[in-house]
Amino acid sequence: MSDRPNIFVLEHDFDRLSAMLEKQPHGNETAEALSLELDRATLVDVEKLPSGTVTMNSLVHFKNEGNDEEHTLRLVYPTRREAGEKCVSVLAPAGAALLGLRVGDRIDWPLAGKKPLSLKIIHVTHAN
Repeated sequence: MSDRPNIFVLEHDFDRLSAMLEKQPHGNETAEALSLELDRATLVDVEKLPSGTVTMNSLVHFKNEGNDEEHTLRLVYPTRREAGEKCVSVLAPAGAALLGLRVGDRIDWPLAGKKPLSLKIIHVTHAN
């Protein structure tokens, strides 16, 4: 995990995510990996967030380098789903991997028993 790019997380996202993770069952690999990511994150307020950073509720355009497919998904909390909008939960492997990355960053996210998920951030749009 030491070759992962630096990540930036909004302080209010960190607080909400930390509270959510405390309620997750032990053994949830994605939740445990997300917790490790939060531990290494640089916490910032909105004014100091580097441009192009993936935050909760961001619309993220990224490439799965494992199959060359591009996706545009909104990063959401597990309980939030918008009708007609493509979303990815922060508790899904891809969602946990995207949090805090910036445009141009890439990450190899381990998947149990499978080859890592290789993602590259192309564009980020923040929710209003």
